[in-house]
Amino acid sequence: LALTMRVTDKCDVYSFGVVALEVMMGRHPGDLLESQLSKSSKSMTEDNAELLLKDLLDQRLEAPSNELAKAVVVVMSLALGCIRTRPGSRPTMLYVAQKLSAHSLPSLPEPFGMLTLNKLMGI
Repeated sequence: LALTMRVTDKCDVYSFGVVALEVMMGRHPGDLLESQLSKSSKSMTEDNAELLLKDLLDQRLEAPSNELAKAVVVVMSLALGCIRTRPGSRPTMLYVAQKLSAHSLPSLPEPFGMLTLNKLMGI
């Protein structure tokens, strides 16, 4: 909205992404959002691309394991997709809802502690 001055359903998608990140991180994702807005390409900024997922999550909670780790990866990858700079590249809320409602979780591409934001953007 701030960039295009047009209200669309993609504004709601962006807002969902911000709220989902805030819940998972335990704080407002301001720095992450600012870096997304200041980038000029579709990929994460170099500063954030290699940031580990485990370092982004609320540090007051235990690190997730097994099925919970898979669910965290799904939520975080969806949230990151929702905050993409270009509204047209964001998923629809129907897609997000279907992924969140899925009964089976995908296997992790590598150990949870090694997952980077760059990897999450590709999931």
